[in-house]
Amino acid sequence: MPCQNPCPRPRFRTDSRTRWAAALAMLGALLALRPACAEVVLVLGDSLSAGYGIALEQGWVSLLEKRLGDGHQVVNASISGDTTAGGVQRIDKALARHRPHVVVLELGGNDGLRGLSLRDLAVNLTLMIERSQAAGARVMLVGNRIPPNLGPVYAKRYHELHFDLAKQHNVALVPFLLDGVATVAALMQEDGIHPNADGQPKLLENVWRVLAPLMARP
Repeated sequence: MPCQNPCPRPRFRTDSRTRWAAALAMLGALLALRPACAEVVLVLGDSLSAGYGIALEQGWVSLLEKRLGDGHQVVNASISGDTTAGGVQRIDKALARHRPHVVVLELGGNDGLRGLSLRDLAVNLTLMIERSQAAGARVMLVGNRIPPNLGPVYAKRYHELHFDLAKQHNVALVPFLLDGVATVAALMQEDGIHPNADGQPKLLENVWRVLAPLMARP
């Protein structure tokens, strides 16, 4: 015989504790999405970008992060003393981990100072450019100059090589990171190679002139 008074379905009450838990869960989910939505700039460089001899927050990369502000994340993957060969070994892991929208390649100075093969320098920079582009990133190459102690031909070819690669791969180029700094003693450390804290804003301006239009690109 069927039940004349079937049991009523249970009603789920949403008390204040449950509502707070749901709100906190939603807030956590939104915060978790923020890094994924940020425009990520990956800087792969050497001591000039790693802030050698100065506080890290004084370096041009940290100053860049402050200038970009909210909505951007700057990852400084620079290592003092690194060469382009070291960059090739590190870049795949960095690209996979940070998924950058823009990659700034500031490597090659140590290759030049050590008189390493310019052919190898070109090959290594090409590999890093191509891998960054394959990962969907916009690329900016940062050039530099080296002292003529290894011969004027080597120094000239070293500088020109960056222009050739930028044109070949259609990437943005900062011709000389230390422009307006390297020849001003008050902006350089005692070693004559690394800018001091006072020189960092000028480095940022040298980078910013080329980077700003690149950041505006979709």
